[in-house]
Amino acid sequence: MIERLSRVALLGSAWVLYLLFGLSIFSIGVMIERWVFFRVRRDDTDKLGDALISHLKDGDVRGADQLLAKSPSIEAAVVRPALKWLDGGAGAVEEALDGEMRKKRRELERGMTAMGTIGNNAPFVGLLGTVIGVIDAFHLLGEGQNKEAMGHVMSGISEALVATGVGLFVALPAVVAYNVLAKKVNEIEANVGVIGKHLLAYLKAQDKLKEELRALGDIPETSSDILAAGAPSVAARPSLSDLD
Repeated sequence: MIERLSRVALLGSAWVLYLLFGLSIFSIGVMIERWVFFRVRRDDTDKLGDALISHLKDGDVRGADQLLAKSPSIEAAVVRPALKWLDGGAGAVEEALDGEMRKKRRELERGMTAMGTIGNNAPFVGLLGTVIGVIDAFHLLGEGQNKEAMGHVMSGISEALVATGVGLFVALPAVVAYNVLAKKVNEIEANVGVIGKHLLAYLKAQDKLKEELRALGDIPETSSDILAAGAPSVAARPSLSDLD
């Protein structure tokens, strides 16, 4: 068994360098793809959230939906499906936002596992190449005692150390990219949270207003009363602007 492992080691460490080169190309490809993905989906989410609430306060749900449809941002893609649950109140919208964010998170985190794996393990792959190179160098040392053999040993050890350096060179950008991606995902989640909080606050205020109007007798108590009176559906929530 030891002899077989020794034969594998004596094949040299060149294949390790080729492996690291392949991992480097793959890592760069993922970085470029993620950069383009987030680049084309940039938008002013603060302005988007304010405009969304403004449309809802005016009772313009269609306009709010069109506003989110026009935005390229990931935040808009998460919030837009939740508008379908406005009739269910703040609780339904909150659950819808959470579900959409969980679904979108898988798309946002694409490539992060690969970046984390490369960043954590590339140095060990480089170290493996160094160990194999040192084994090969000492094998040459055992075969000859002259100065020429010693020169080959020193040259082999020097080349073996290159693998460790290459491993670190591959790992460092991958670690940086992983951290940047994680930060970006957290920022998007935070933006969705801010818009969601404003949306839920609006819905809760509307629900409170509706209860106050019902207590004053301005809103029918049941759906049958609404239909009998020919009033609009409860889905057409009263607007806060009506209080002005």
